[in-house]
Amino acid sequence: MSAPDDDDRTASLMTPAKLAQLKVRPAAASPAAWLDQMAADAGSGHVRRLIELRQQLEALVRAREADFQPLLAACRALQDAIAALDFSLVEPKGWLARATGKGKEAAATFTARHDKVHAAADDLGDEVKALHKRVTAQGTSSDKLVLEVQTELRALEKIMEQGARWLQDMRNQLKARQAGAHDAAAQKQIDEDNARCELLVARLKVLRTVTAATQPVVERCKAAGAARAGALAALQQLLEQDLKPAAHKLGAVARQVEDEGAASRGVDAARTAAETLQSGVQQAAQDCAGVQALEQGAADELAGLQATLQPAA
Repeated sequence: MSAPDDDDRTASLMTPAKLAQLKVRPAAASPAAWLDQMAADAGSGHVRRLIELRQQLEALVRAREADFQPLLAACRALQDAIAALDFSLVEPKGWLARATGKGKEAAATFTARHDKVHAAADDLGDEVKALHKRVTAQGTSSDKLVLEVQTELRALEKIMEQGARWLQDMRNQLKARQAGAHDAAAQKQIDEDNARCELLVARLKVLRTVTAATQPVVERCKAAGAARAGALAALQQLLEQDLKPAAHKLGAVARQVEDEGAASRGVDAARTAAETLQSGVQQAAQDCAGVQALEQGAADELAGLQATLQPAA
C-alpha cells in the first residue's frame, strides 16, 4: 500500500503518534505488518479504557442498589401505621360507653396508633436525611464516569469515520491499480492491500458492535441517576407538604382524645390529611422500588457489557 499524502484525510488513523495515543500493542517488525496490526487494533486503547470505566461504574451502581431499601421499608411502615388509624375511636361516646370504660379503651387505642404513626414518620424523615448524606458523600462520581464513557464512545466514532474514509480511498486506489499494467510483485502488493482492507472492515464492525452495545447501557445509567434524584426530591416534598400538615392535625386530635376522651374538632381535617399522606407515601414507596429496579438493571447491563468489550480490547 502506498504511503499516505500529507493532505490525506485519514493520516491520523495510521500514524505512530496515533498508535502511541491509543496505547495499542507494540509495533510490528515491518511496515506491512504494522499496517495490518493497525487495521486489526484500531481503537483498542479506547476499548480498554471503556473496560476500566465499566468496572468502576458497575461497582458504584452495585453499591447504590441498597440505598433505597431502608427508605422503602420506612415508607411501608408508615403506610401500615396510617392504615391502622380508626377515627371512629375518637367520636364522643355515650353514657354507657363511659360507664363501662369502653370510651377510655377506644381513646387509648387511638392514641397508641397515633404514636406509631408519629414514630414511623420520624423514621422516614431520618432515612431521607441519611440518604441525603450518602448522596452528598458520593458527589458526582457516577455523572463523571458516564461522561468519560461518552467521551470514549465519541473517540471510537471518530476512528470509525476515519476508517471508513480510508477504506473508500484505498479501494478506489486498488481499482485503479488493478486496472493498470502491473507485474507479479505489484499484484502481490494489491492482494495484500485488499486483505488489509478486509482486516479494517472486520475491525470497524467490532467497534460498531462495541458502541451499539455501550450506548444503551449509558442511557440506562443516566435514567437510573435521574430517577434516583427525582425520588429523593419527591420524598423531601412529601415530608414538607404532606407529612408536616398531617402530623400537626393528627397531633391536635390525639391531644383532644388524651384530655377529653374524645375529639369534637378537626377530625375531618385530620382524616383528610391522613388520606393524603397515605397516598403520597404509597407513591413514594413505588418510586423507591422503581429506583432499585433501575439501579439493578443498570448494574446487570454493565456486567453483561464486559462480554462485548473484552474481545475488542
